[in-house]
Amino acid sequence: MKGTHFIELCAQRKTPILFLQNIVGFMVGKHFENTGIAKNGAKMVTAVASARVPKLTLVIGGSYGAGNYGMCGRAYDPRFLFMWPNARISVMGGEQAASVLTQVAREKYEREGKKWTKEIELKIKQPIIDDYEYQGHPYYASARLWDDGIIDPALSRAILAQALSVCHNQIIEETKFGVFRM
Repeated sequence: MKGTHFIELCAQRKTPILFLQNIVGFMVGKHFENTGIAKNGAKMVTAVASARVPKLTLVIGGSYGAGNYGMCGRAYDPRFLFMWPNARISVMGGEQAASVLTQVAREKYEREGKKWTKEIELKIKQPIIDDYEYQGHPYYASARLWDDGIIDPALSRAILAQALSVCHNQIIEETKFGVFRM
């Protein structure tokens, strides 16, 4: 809720927003569902999508799942999106994806009456981890123009200042938010 409110205030005041991403995604599980993560996450995503102010995104670590959307990932059209060389971007982490897909494969094996071994597990798991690592790398993203460049962390302040300077000349439309259900 605080993030959503902050975005609303920035939009009302026509203040650009800088998103620093190092997020594993929105928390999952019964506890988080009962405390309103889906409802509050939807509010934040709506606020990000609706805000007409210049939005800049810098991925400084991981950027996974719905957290990427809530923190103004490429799908939400930030004016600029930069990544550090150590950043990773994906629907989920490689280990997490490999664990889920390995569990599915194991259940299938056992249903078919086959014996599951550690060797089979590694044979399935390692290529998945390798694929996620390769495709989640910033060079892979930049090569596909999913961002505006990989920047040296030491130059972040100067590059972001230059990007904000470019945004300063933009005419900012009035933001019209929908209804946020409490």
